[in-house]
Amino acid sequence: MLTLDSISRRYGDVQALDDVSFEVRPGPLTGFVGANGAGKTTTMRVVLGVTRPDSGEVRWRGSPIDLGVRSRFGYMPEERGLYPKMRLLDQLRFFARLHGLPHATATARSRDLLERLGLGERALDRLDALSLGNQQRVQVAAALVHEPELLVLDEPFSGLDPVAVDTMAGLLRERAHAGVPVLFSSHQLDLVERLCEEIVVIDHGRVVAAGTPTGIREAVDHSGGRYRLVVEPDAGWLRDIPGLDVLDVAGPVAMVQLANGDAQRLLAEAMHRGTVTEFAPVQRSLSEIYREVVR
Repeated sequence: MLTLDSISRRYGDVQALDDVSFEVRPGPLTGFVGANGAGKTTTMRVVLGVTRPDSGEVRWRGSPIDLGVRSRFGYMPEERGLYPKMRLLDQLRFFARLHGLPHATATARSRDLLERLGLGERALDRLDALSLGNQQRVQVAAALVHEPELLVLDEPFSGLDPVAVDTMAGLLRERAHAGVPVLFSSHQLDLVERLCEEIVVIDHGRVVAAGTPTGIREAVDHSGGRYRLVVEPDAGWLRDIPGLDVLDVAGPVAMVQLANGDAQRLLAEAMHRGTVTEFAPVQRSLSEIYREVVR
């Protein structure tokens, strides 16, 4: 398990990280969410030893991290760090050899990853002959080729089409299920919500929410549940009920926010007013949660 304990980092007058603490466990994919400049990349660089924190500690399996431990990590920076004139197979094999893999093993793993990512037929092409999306696949392959014990990926899904996203997600899930902690950042909140069982939200250098999507929703939403109501012929009468938080009404379809205990009373009233064809709780999206915790 990766543990960040009270990490702080200042650049001049800018407090880039302020007492950042969270854990990345093996098993689930952990999504790291925040606006540009929130501190995601700085946090990742601290984990990899690229940036030294002013205070706090990063631990791997309960112990401080040294260079030897970090060599067993896999890292994908947001800015591509590959060689544009180098062939794909040679490039991946080179990175694998840097991590100490024998030539034959490095070649086999490189070929396997290229096949898995749909680039097997491009193995002898130069990187700059590929589209940006395919270059992104190679960048992730470079982070995976030595079968790291920890994966830290900065915007790995940027520029990928839906098929490539599914392929990449499959690879990451495979590594996670094999016991590799996986932390990745993304601006695609719907993607994070779909893939991740744990989420860390950072804003202005501080962690403002962390946990499962359900746990974060429950912590943020103190006002009760959100419900979708469909009542024929029209739901406009909801606006006349004192104290009811009506979020939206369009003909027979309404979205309302209820306090605890109000659901049955509202359902009874709706059945009195017309024919109810739907009455169900609506789960708040990660985008809504994000806006709530960072405002």
